[in-house]
Amino acid sequence: MAPVLELRGVSKRFPGVLALADVGFELRRGEVHVLVGENGAGKSTLVKILSGIYQPDAGEIWLEGSPVTLRDPHAAQRFGISTVHQELNLVPHLDVGRNVFLGREPMRGGLVDYPALYAATAAQLAALGVALDPRTPVRRLGLALQQMVEIAKALVAEARVLILDEPTAAITADEAERLFAVVDGLRTRGAAVVFISHHLDDATRIGDRATVLRDGRHVATLPMAGTTPRDLIRLMVGRDLTQQYPKEPCVPGPVALEVSGLSRRGVLHDVSFNVRRGEVLGIAGLVGAGRSELARAVFGIDPIDAGRVAIDGTPVRIDGPRAAIRHRLALLPEDRKQQGLVLPLAIADNVALAAPDKLGAPAGLVPPRFRLRAARRFVDALRIRTPSARQRVVNLSGGNQQKVVLAKWLLTEADVFIFDEPTRGIDVGAKVDVYRLMNELLVKGAAIVMISSELPEVLGMSDRIAVMRGGRIVAELTREEATQEAIMTHAAAPVARPEVGEGGALAAAGGITA
Repeated sequence: MAPVLELRGVSKRFPGVLALADVGFELRRGEVHVLVGENGAGKSTLVKILSGIYQPDAGEIWLEGSPVTLRDPHAAQRFGISTVHQELNLVPHLDVGRNVFLGREPMRGGLVDYPALYAATAAQLAALGVALDPRTPVRRLGLALQQMVEIAKALVAEARVLILDEPTAAITADEAERLFAVVDGLRTRGAAVVFISHHLDDATRIGDRATVLRDGRHVATLPMAGTTPRDLIRLMVGRDLTQQYPKEPCVPGPVALEVSGLSRRGVLHDVSFNVRRGEVLGIAGLVGAGRSELARAVFGIDPIDAGRVAIDGTPVRIDGPRAAIRHRLALLPEDRKQQGLVLPLAIADNVALAAPDKLGAPAGLVPPRFRLRAARRFVDALRIRTPSARQRVVNLSGGNQQKVVLAKWLLTEADVFIFDEPTRGIDVGAKVDVYRLMNELLVKGAAIVMISSELPEVLGMSDRIAVMRGGRIVAELTREEATQEAIMTHAAAPVARPEVGEGGALAAAGGITA
């Protein structure tokens, strides 16, 4: 029997990145096929190709033994491929029934037949083991029930392939077990399910087979029977460090930044760490572990419910980015284009954004010559490749854009830096430039917290490594103790999900009954 779905030699390239390289993948009827890999392994790209969001640069997609072209998400749905994304695609102000049948409502006499719509929705939900009034507005549902509505929507559309993208990332342990029961039922009915998860215990609990991706390439497809999370970790990280990380040894100084008991309901739970001057504290973890949320909370972008921050031993109150800047903190955000730069503006204008008072200009409106003078200093010091400080940032390469973000914070005279994904989307040469700039900051007495999804980068540039999982720091490793396998073992271990009373998704809707 031919596979329900098959990818043959699929490749996808983005500027400077080979996201998928000659990947093969097949899905059988009545199978739950788990897709695993590190951040950046190519899972999301593969899912977006199957969903019709991206088109492959090479290779073929076969469905029920015939080649197909998925030109857009509508085409994927017409071919019976439905995806329940991590960010759910429901209309909050509509009720469950109208969401389930959105775009395919039963008609009678030229009007929507609402009695038939709600009866069919109730029947589909009952088949999934979900006790829920189809007239309930979706906005009143927790995440677990919203996922069930998405699954019902896919089945009503007669999906032959159901893709579940990180379905257990933000639900409680009980809700996850109920979801697994639903997936078991779908498998028994002959559905073909692709299950993407960073929780390797989920993979071994629910999967029939697993495919491991690494660096955009197919590493292995193996039966889950007899396979352990440790086996998957070994396949996921089994590579040597191939890039150069010019980390220079230094003797750490006094503690520059100390965070104690930082908590934000449903996001961060009693997080404590410190970083010394002359030191890089790496923070590792999988998607959804809370790394970027921690950076935003420390910098005052997101409010906290509890916790204490001290700079150079003195407790400080950081209730917003302005306060963070006053205390000489800097945040280079994960998304430099959306959060770190104003792309249509010139380099000089971007450099001046965070500290116009440091330009040496009279109080009030800052004349352009003062912005240009400061920007030229950083263009030279940071080796920013540009014909002029008047160049618009949108025209720079990713590596040079990152240097402009750094220049903006250097102008503030910051000396505690939080780098969130410092080399994402930049080429190898530019990465080395960024690492060397980090070294220069350390020599001058700065302290750096570096958040990164690239394990070789974390291992190559960190003096200590804190591992996050589920909004908590679950391990701290010295440079000597840290290995890729050790980090992944802590990052992917089973996590105690919050109880229903702590933001659980079933609190508002009566639960799921099997």
